Amino acid sequence: MKTYSPKPEHIERSWYVVDASGQVLGRLASEVATLLRGKHKPIFAPHMDTGDHVVVINADKVELSGNKAQNKFAYRHSGYPGGITGIRYADLLATRPVAAVEKAIRGMLPKNRLGRQQIKKLHVVAGAEHPHSAQKPVQLAVGERPIWSGLPAAVPATRPAGRTEATSSPSRKPGEAAPVEEGAPSTKGRAPRSAAPKSPAKKRAAAKPAAKKEPVASGVKRSAASKTSAKKPTAKKPAATTSAAKKPTAKKTTAKKSAAKKPAKTEE
Repeated sequence: MKTYSPKPEHIERSWYVVDASGQVLGRLASEVATLLRGKHKPIFAPHMDTGDHVVVINADKVELSGNKAQNKFAYRHSGYPGGITGIRYADLLATRPVAAVEKAIRGMLPKNRLGRQQIKKLHVVAGAEHPHSAQKPVQLAVGERPIWSGLPAAVPATRPAGRTEATSSPSRKPGEAAPVEEGAPSTKGRAPRSAAPKSPAKKRAAAKPAAKKEPVASGVKRSAASKTSAKKPTAKKPAATTSAAKKPTAKKTTAKKSAAKKPAKTEE
């Protein structure tokens, strides 16, 4: 059997009203935190917010057990060195009863972004009237668990409005034309969708002939740049060959002339 994991569409959030008059603060906070986290539901998962909305009324009539009203302090720190301040719970309940109840419930929720999301479903008022009557909350006693109504019913898939039985019926053979309903306009003589008329811009582009390249006249002279680029390689090559050919011939002729002009020595 696979482990069930709740899905967002399976989570339904209800509204409940809890009366805090005559209740101990710690006991009240634990019961409200259970409803906010969703631990009263079979689909509870610790990594998801499956809880409900809770409205706590008569927060000014909550009580503390033993001598906690005088001995217990509610502390807060500003973040600066020596910025701690504390107040007795007797004074806190007398001046700010809503803050006392919210502080006790917040301490029983996860200390992460999930807990910050769950605390937003808590609504605490000091008196007996609350501004959430439009949500029709259900009265719930401390320690009472709401009845589980099960997962929401799956919504059946509806067929699109544009489809008809003729188009979706599998009895039609491939290649066979769809039957025409009575009263429907006939499509006889109309052009198919693929042969739709072209737009005026496409017509102008199709009618415009392509520009032809004009042939270059044979008698037109080339530019000066082309002449110089053509003459450079031809001018260098014959100069190199003539100079290389003339050097050895000049030496040979001078050697022959000197040999011819030198008179032969006669024996005395």
